Amino acid sequence: MLRRMSPAFATTAAVALLATAGFALAQAGKDAPKAADAGDSSGSFEVSGVEIDVRAKDADSARLGGWRLAQRKAWTMLAQRLTGQGSTLNDSALDGLVTGIVVEREQIGPNRYVAKLGVLFDRNRAASILGVGGQMMRSPPMLLIPVQVSGGSHRVFEGTSAFVEGWKRFRTGNSAIDYVRPAGSGPDRLLMNAGQVGRNGRGWWRTILDQYGADDVLVPTVELRRSYPGGPIVGIFTAGHGPDNVRIAQFVLRVNDGNALPALIDAGIQRIDKAYQDALRSGRLRTDHLLGTEPPKPEVPVEETGEEAPIEPTDVPVAATGTALTIQFDTPSVAALNSGEASVRAVPGVTSAATTSMALGGISLMRVTFDGSQPSLTAALRARGWQVEEGAGVLRIRRSAPAPVPATQPTAAGNSSDG
Repeated sequence: MLRRMSPAFATTAAVALLATAGFALAQAGKDAPKAADAGDSSGSFEVSGVEIDVRAKDADSARLGGWRLAQRKAWTMLAQRLTGQGSTLNDSALDGLVTGIVVEREQIGPNRYVAKLGVLFDRNRAASILGVGGQMMRSPPMLLIPVQVSGGSHRVFEGTSAFVEGWKRFRTGNSAIDYVRPAGSGPDRLLMNAGQVGRNGRGWWRTILDQYGADDVLVPTVELRRSYPGGPIVGIFTAGHGPDNVRIAQFVLRVNDGNALPALIDAGIQRIDKAYQDALRSGRLRTDHLLGTEPPKPEVPVEETGEEAPIEPTDVPVAATGTALTIQFDTPSVAALNSGEASVRAVPGVTSAATTSMALGGISLMRVTFDGSQPSLTAALRARGWQVEEGAGVLRIRRSAPAPVPATQPTAAGNSSDG
């Protein structure tokens, strides 16, 4: 049976709990696992949601024992997730594998520790012990512009934003998306705002992406709706992608307490990240081919003097320097990358072909020098079975679908006649 707690008693209990927690943190020994920093982007395996309930002689021992138990449980869960069967290690071996402890929720008493923890494991060491591949597919660098809509205003880095703070807490090491998260200071507020999200001019977007070393842009958005101050909050989350802010996914989450806004934001960010990863694996998170083209060079103005220069009847030799082009091609795997380079190099007239931007699972860029014109290279690639789309100094190539094999007509028996 639940009983309502008086405000005075609730305040006293909260202060006592915080004081006890501070005591446990201060008394934690040097042998205790280290707590993970918010926003950790290391390539660690993460196991979250480990429930712990430990009793000991004092708060310090209970908390240390709880973290030790969390390591053992998390390792078994990680082994089950990666290999399909459990695994156990002693505490000394786990201490060399664990890179951090994430406190999701904890309650500390005089001799009891109840918590929900997350554990981070070193990716390479854990993968070596479990016998699995430690490498993972990664997207091209994606510039992150989180937009929060609240009270009719759209904000990114202007003022305080719970959504921006949530992305700072989010650990990207276990994600296939290579997020580029701006600090939100200096020119960030001018270059990346809600107004820029609504623009689709590729030239200006290309300038911004080059400024931050990114190849594409992700625009996650949350619209917060409050019933009344301190009351329920509804969050409408949208995962947008590209200069046109194409919707990848949209969902709605709700909390009944206004103080639970950080939990709402964290849960929404995890689902947005999962939607981006699913889109990357399915091939929907493709970079706009216009973002990979070079901006046109400005024309040099010609000054008119009113005098005509004489034309001498001499032949001017043309330097055979070749044509430099950028070719965009699909690279779902390393084999596809090597095959695409070899196929382009085999085209007569191609003097060099090298990949300048590799994106496994996406679109890579190849710099090609061709001894001829762009239309000639286009015709040569089409003759070798490529589908080619042309742009200013850029070719987008895809493999043509194989032609269907015509069905053979059955031969009717008994058509021969005796002489």
